This record gives sequence, C-alpha cells and structure tokens, in this order.
Amino acid sequence: MLATARLQLQHLPAHLTRDSWPGQLTILEEALSHLDALDAQWRQTRAQLPEGAGPGSDAYVDALDEHHADAGLRTTASHARQCLDIQAAARRAPSRPKHAQLPALTSRRSGHGARGR
Repeated sequence: MLATARLQLQHLPAHLTRDSWPGQLTILEEALSHLDALDAQWRQTRAQLPEGAGPGSDAYVDALDEHHADAGLRTTASHARQCLDIQAAARRAPSRPKHAQLPALTSRRSGHGARGR
C-alpha cells in the first residue's frame, strides 16, 4: 500500500496533493522498517523464553507488553490515513491517455506527398 501511494503521489497533479504527504509516507516507510525489526526481535525473545512460558504465562505476557510498547503503532496509525487520502486523490485526478498521442496525419495529396499533378 505504501509503494502504491508513493507511485500515485508521483503522478498526481500538484493541485490534488498536500505538501505533507511525501514526508508522511517517509515516516510510514520508516515505521514499517522498524516494525519488521521489532518482529524479528520478538521471534528471538520468544525463542529465549523459559520452557513452559507460552501465551498466557507471566513471562510471555511481560515480554509481549514490552514488545507492544516498542512497536510505535501510534506513529503508524497517525500517518496511515495519508495512503487512503492519496488513493482518493488519484481517483479524482483526470485520467491520462494510456498511449502517447500521435500527431495528426496529413493527407498524402497535400504537402510533401503531392507530385504536381
């Protein structure tokens, strides 16, 4: 979704965009990268829990609470709306032709195609 929003933003007319969108997308990309790192850290933490410390145990719940506190979900939630706003702006943007416009063809009888008949 972030990659789509970034691409759409590059092609939107300026009057349909907000100056804050590129920065907010960057913040979301950084938050996503942070979440990926935290996920890897959570897997490592779970692997190091004592035997029998599964879901519901005090050790597991404490580790999970700490993980959630570090996740930065507030940042993600506060900026994620921008992806939806960019999508809405892309839908409002005038559609562009799918193929490049070719110049109009001239008649063979006029211009360089005529042979003085």
